[in-house]
Amino acid sequence: MKVIPVEQSVGTVLCHDITKIVVGESKGPAFRRGHVVTDEDIAELLDIGKENLYVYDLKDGYIHEDDAAFRLATAASGANIIFSGPSEGKITLTAAIDGLLTVNVPLLNDVNSVEDVTFATVHNHQFVKKGRGLAGTRVIPLAVSEKILFEVENICEKGGPVIEVKPLKAARVGVVTTGSEVYSGRIKDGFGPVLKRKFKELGSTVVEQVFVSDEVEMTVEAIHSFKAQGVDLIAVTGGMSVDPDDQTPTAIRSTGADVVSYGAPTYPGAMFMLAYLDGVPVVGLPGCVMYHKASIFDLVVPRILAGEKVTRRDIVAFGHGGFCESCDSCRYPVCGFGKI
Repeated sequence: MKVIPVEQSVGTVLCHDITKIVVGESKGPAFRRGHVVTDEDIAELLDIGKENLYVYDLKDGYIHEDDAAFRLATAASGANIIFSGPSEGKITLTAAIDGLLTVNVPLLNDVNSVEDVTFATVHNHQFVKKGRGLAGTRVIPLAVSEKILFEVENICEKGGPVIEVKPLKAARVGVVTTGSEVYSGRIKDGFGPVLKRKFKELGSTVVEQVFVSDEVEMTVEAIHSFKAQGVDLIAVTGGMSVDPDDQTPTAIRSTGADVVSYGAPTYPGAMFMLAYLDGVPVVGLPGCVMYHKASIFDLVVPRILAGEKVTRRDIVAFGHGGFCESCDSCRYPVCGFGKI
């Protein structure tokens, strides 16, 4: 910040509001903090009685907050991110498509470690709709040294984008519903309609739902049949608990699939199972997926459809934020289920 004569201030940035008083009529800011002085402003500034101004001089290597925010957003953004014009120095980043939000959290932390830089995102790895606001960025002062922006741009160039939205595959899904009570027709299936709706919202299609009893061999045969049909994902419902007659985990193992995890540190969703059968993901879905607005389904399935290979380490990481106190009226701004 420095003091310069008004006549020499064109192109500089005001460091404070400048008040204009009209006797008997009004008092208020004639120029706001952050205003870039133009030729047309000089006469009015002199009329107000300003001979000198406190300014940042952009010619001295400083970048105005609006331009700085634009450069931060540009450096950090990957695929399918668009952003608004600056508003009070901040730019908002928005999803350009429906897809999986991916935030490089270590890289985000590196960016926020740079002095005078702020960059905030919503929770990572959630399905987002086109047009949703995902992040915001701005610098703290009205103007910053360009060296700061060079540092952030270098971090992002080396580390890849901080934030992007990955498109989801339009998958063909086979659903195997287990349980002798449903197979025999004693009770009506409730899982199928829920899964058809959930997959449709993600751009995928349940091509067929088959019903099997609690016999392991029937479930194994149904899974292999879907695999032979070339589906992209197999969802198995029912029989996922540890009760002696719940045989679905045993059946999934018996297909020869590579089991990533049986059990997840998420509530609802603890009895979830993930396996890969010759590269085709097989998910064992507990009953909570049918009853809860958000569950383990919403944490794992969008990542699978975005082409990510979900690992045991990924599932273990759900423990931080994986306790959902109330899915219908969440009071927390960030949790494992991405409730905002």
